[in-house]
Amino acid sequence: MDPNKGETIGILSGLETIFTDVLVAPLSAVIFYDVWFWDNARGDEIQIPLVVLWLILGATFFTLRFQFVNFRAFRHAIDCVRGRYTRPDEAGSISHFQALSAALSATVGLGNIAGVAVAIGIGGPGAVFWMVFAGFLGMSSKFAECTLGQLYRTILPNGHVSGGAMYYLRTGLAERGLPRLGRGLAGLFAFMCIGGSFGGGNMFQSNQSYKQFATVFPDLNGTLGAVIFGVAIAALVGVVIIGGIRRIGEVAAAIVPFMCSLYLLCGFAILLTHADQVGPGLVTILRSAFSTEAGLGGFAGVLIQGFRRAAFSNEAGTGSAAIVHSAAITDEPVREGIVALLEPFVDTLIVCTMTGLVIVVTGAWAVPEAGSGIAMTSWAFATVFPWFPYLLSFTAVLFAFSTMISWSYYGEQCWAYLFGWRSVLGYQALFLVFACLGAIFQASAVIDFGDMMILGMAFPNIFGVVMLSSRVKSELDTYLGKLESGEMKRVC
Repeated sequence: MDPNKGETIGILSGLETIFTDVLVAPLSAVIFYDVWFWDNARGDEIQIPLVVLWLILGATFFTLRFQFVNFRAFRHAIDCVRGRYTRPDEAGSISHFQALSAALSATVGLGNIAGVAVAIGIGGPGAVFWMVFAGFLGMSSKFAECTLGQLYRTILPNGHVSGGAMYYLRTGLAERGLPRLGRGLAGLFAFMCIGGSFGGGNMFQSNQSYKQFATVFPDLNGTLGAVIFGVAIAALVGVVIIGGIRRIGEVAAAIVPFMCSLYLLCGFAILLTHADQVGPGLVTILRSAFSTEAGLGGFAGVLIQGFRRAAFSNEAGTGSAAIVHSAAITDEPVREGIVALLEPFVDTLIVCTMTGLVIVVTGAWAVPEAGSGIAMTSWAFATVFPWFPYLLSFTAVLFAFSTMISWSYYGEQCWAYLFGWRSVLGYQALFLVFACLGAIFQASAVIDFGDMMILGMAFPNIFGVVMLSSRVKSELDTYLGKLESGEMKRVC
């Protein structure tokens, strides 16, 4: 054995141990603090992570507060994405479609492939229903936070736009007479977002895409293969992110429609070949979603997995998407919020549902040899298309790449908010280093870190959005009033 190779493996193993024991474990204990309820049926206690409960309550509040804006404004959102209300003289850096694509590229990723399988593997088929339900409620959360992102964005001297939760938390709460609270929550959000950009938006993507790639190409299995893969994907990401939000928006607008269409077409073909199982599969999902055979604890477990994976997939309530939607070209903040509510619809109600149905109708969730995570999804698709693992490897890299370039922008904006724009190159270098490490580390540590940081962003964000919801409601009522009266004209 090459002694240098053994030394390299030892160093990497030591880094992973430090990463897991020193950083992930202590912070996870705080962020995933459990709320306990007593289950009389089982004579046992039910554990619900506080962050999951927080997301459920926040999304429900926004849906009711804005009177089901996810229904009312859906058609108008599509018109906005098509550019029917965009004037060329409006301020911003990217179009509605590019902003939506960039935000979708951050959410439509391996969470839709691996995350759904993880939820089903732990919670059963019923987790798919709760993912969809969480996605529906999350449309209202996205609307609220992205509207605020536009309301409180800042136009920099060079003409670029900067915005996001850190700005509306700081400025919005200051307007309400709470400047210290606003600054504290903004700083906490920015810190969490930077961590999320390194974890779920980077390391998790690199890790899971490498796992799928190494399954199809065994020669890349092992530490050396992981390093090669990590360096390659980091190099590709680096070429894009140095061009800023305009290049990210352009690349995302090209990649996202292609990769989503390719993945959905394959999924639809599988459902056609199992047409007789689609009905029973839906029944299985619904029965499992509301089953109390294992007591309320079993029901809560399915619900928790559905909401947890949906939150990680579509990020509704975490405030991340508000960063990129702040850069959209518009003088109507509510319009961009309405565009943003399409994200959970595409991400969760369409892509995640397709993945979940394929896993259920093919029976992959009940077959031990199917594995877990992305391997389970690959196995399910391969039952119809034996060559699909090769296509999934390509798709997984695309999904990972698109997510990484958008999350690099999220983290970069928060880094600049905390440390200034002159230090952004340092952040970009760190981001690329974490892209390499993600392919090398074990999946469990990466998933825990990604969940912890991204879901942790929800605490300051939802609190701030609730505090500012009256401003959003007033803006929404004014905007819809103009739209219904005909005062707001179509451009094309």
